[in-house]
Amino acid sequence: MVDPARLRKTMLIAAVIVLGGTACSSSSGDASAGKPEVATLQSAAPSPAASSAAPTAPRERLDGTAEDFEILLKPYENCMKKHGLTQKGSLIGSDTKLPAKAVTDAATKECQPLYPLPPWERDPANPEAKDFARDVVKCLKAKGVKYVEVSEDGFNWSLGGPQNDSQSISKGMELSPECEREVAAKKK
Repeated sequence: MVDPARLRKTMLIAAVIVLGGTACSSSSGDASAGKPEVATLQSAAPSPAASSAAPTAPRERLDGTAEDFEILLKPYENCMKKHGLTQKGSLIGSDTKLPAKAVTDAATKECQPLYPLPPWERDPANPEAKDFARDVVKCLKAKGVKYVEVSEDGFNWSLGGPQNDSQSISKGMELSPECEREVAAKKK
C-alpha cells in the first residue's frame, strides 16, 4: 500500500533536488586527434577527485516495501544524527525544539543528497513520469476506482475526488501498487 504522505514528501524532496540541480561536466578525450578513447586499467581506475565525490541518493523501486524504504533512508538518518537532528529536522531528544539555522543549513547541504529518490517512473526528472501517472490513473479507473485523477503536479494521482469518497480512496490505495507495476511492465 502506498502511503500518500510519504509519497508526497518523497516527491517534494525529489523536486527540490531536481530544481536545485547539480552541474555536471564531461571530458570527451582527444577527439581532435581522431583517436577514440579506449578503456585501460589505468584509465578505468577512479581518480582521486572521483573517489571523494559526494555520495548519491539511493532510488526507491516501485516494488519496494516500507522496510526497503527504511533501509534506503538509513544513510540520511545517520547524517542527520551526526548533526544532532532527527529525520524530521528537530533536535535529537525533542520533537519540537528547532536547531539554529546554521545547523539546519549544514545538515541540509550534507544530508539532503542522501534522501532516497522516488522510483524513476514517478521522478519529476523523468520526462515520461507524467505519462506514467496518466496511465496509472487509467488502470485504476479500469479496475473500478470511481474518483481518481492525475494530481496538480502531474506526477501523482489523487483519490476520492471532491466528495472524498472513502471507497475510491481505499480501493485506489490498495490497487495503486498493482497498477504501477502493470504500467511499468508495459513501458519496458
